[in-house]
Amino acid sequence: MTWNQDYTPPAAQPNSKPLPRLAGETTADNPWPVSLLSEKFHMAVERWPSVWVAGQITQINTRRQGSAYITLRDDYQDIALEVNGFGQFAAAATPFVQGDRVIIHGKPNLWMKRTSLSLRGDAIIAAGAGGSLKAMIDELRKKLKGEGLFDADRKQPLPEFPHCIGLVCAPQARAEGDVITNVRLRWPVVDFKVTHVHVQGEQCPSDVIKAIAQMDADPDVDVIIVARGGGAFEDLIGFSDEGVVRAAAAAHTPLISAIGHEDDWTLLDLVADLRASTPTDAAKKVVPDVREQMQLINVNIERMRMRIDATVNNETRLIEGYANRPSLTQPLTMLEPHQRLIDDARTRMRIGLTRILDDASLTIEKAHASLTALSPQSTLNRGYAVVQGADGHVIDDANVVNTGDQLTMTLKHGVIVSEVTTVTKE
Repeated sequence: MTWNQDYTPPAAQPNSKPLPRLAGETTADNPWPVSLLSEKFHMAVERWPSVWVAGQITQINTRRQGSAYITLRDDYQDIALEVNGFGQFAAAATPFVQGDRVIIHGKPNLWMKRTSLSLRGDAIIAAGAGGSLKAMIDELRKKLKGEGLFDADRKQPLPEFPHCIGLVCAPQARAEGDVITNVRLRWPVVDFKVTHVHVQGEQCPSDVIKAIAQMDADPDVDVIIVARGGGAFEDLIGFSDEGVVRAAAAAHTPLISAIGHEDDWTLLDLVADLRASTPTDAAKKVVPDVREQMQLINVNIERMRMRIDATVNNETRLIEGYANRPSLTQPLTMLEPHQRLIDDARTRMRIGLTRILDDASLTIEKAHASLTALSPQSTLNRGYAVVQGADGHVIDDANVVNTGDQLTMTLKHGVIVSEVTTVTKE
């Protein structure tokens, strides 16, 4: 809030520093005076709208002609409000006495002298008997809430597609037509079982309790709607009866409360599995819209078709890709690398075997040459002879030969047998 430029600081502060413009700028060294803060409160309250307020008169003073001063206490809590008014308001307030419940219309006002907030009244009327009923219902509400009857975890979900709806309402009531007409417009295949009851007066609670129990025991009923059109608070009191609330809490079948209009309330609204603002609203909440469901089905069918088409197209492309691969169009191409590998291996093996044979042949030739060079035949070929005794042993020492021994001499070509005539021994 900005500082009021018309405000003049008190005379006791003629030479003080300029006052802060905003409350957040005040300090211990430069505070606002009480009068300035009171003025700012007054300016703020002036912008507040007029209001209707209900309560009980605890004090009233109309002794001064043309003025009335009232202390108005809250119906449920220990909170009070000062109300004052003049002229027509004072004249209208004169008949009231302490203890009366009233409804007052007025505008919030701040008296700057004491910075006290009050309501400047301009109209006052008697509140009637509704206040005491509301107090009783509020006490019952607190009691049942303490027992957990209104807890969210006790509430049951509504069936998504109910086949049969149990409707509790007054005979020939507009609420019945509203529910049935709107439900069948949205979901034509649904059936109804209707139980007519008194929806106000002394018979209302017992009728409603019996109807809820009857509907709950019927295996065909998927969901129960308790419906009534709008009315005064006193007219709806039967739906705040403790027995009705307990019957609704004990029901195993999901229950919808559709009592009155948007601003009406009953204890049945708190215990019901779902609260509808009106009977028509209950019809919209209890069944889906067939058009929306058909649209949803069509959308999902189209999505399935698109996904199936996409899957088939992907598989077709995959098969075409496989079919167009060279391995399938020219299967022999798959063997070419392996054939080349085998051919190379055979070539390397042939070369290797040739080398092995060549090496072995060379080795054999060398061995043959060595054997040939060292063989006795080679010695004979050079003109030597092998001398053997009669027993076939080779004679290499003359000392073992005697005169007259028969010797055999093997030459390069042929064999000579001779008799020893002379032996020269060393």
